[in-house]
Parts: sequence; C-alpha cells; structure tokens
Amino acid sequence: MADVAPLTISVPEAGKRYFGMSRGASYAAAERGEIPTVRIGRLLRVPVRAMDTLLESAAKSARQIKAVMTP
Repeated sequence: MADVAPLTISVPEAGKRYFGMSRGASYAAAERGEIPTVRIGRLLRVPVRAMDTLLESAAKSARQIKAVMTP
C-alpha cells in the first residue's frame, strides 16, 4: 500500500519541520497564532495545507516587497 501524506501533524513536528524549532518554541508559536492549529478534543494538530498556504503567502509577500524595492 502506498504511503499517504497525513493531513495534520503534531505541533512539535510542524515547528521542527518548517522552522527548525524546539518542542517548547513550537507550542509557544502555536499559542501566539504563528503556527495554525486545530483542536480535536484535547489533541492540538497543525493542518499541513494551512502551513503550506501560510508559507506560500509569506513568500509571495517577500517577492512583492523585493520587487518594489528593486530599482
């Protein structure tokens, strides 16, 4: 059976995978709203699609700023 990518990952896994953060820093960023999360009962998870969208949006903004500032 082929491996299927998960739709959500744990907060520490998201912090480490996307930003190289420690477990504690990942939960702190999630609490500040910097890492998108969904709560399912007591379980706090990060939607992979939301993280991808967040990073794509940040990259697009950075490209737009660079284009404006480049003579």
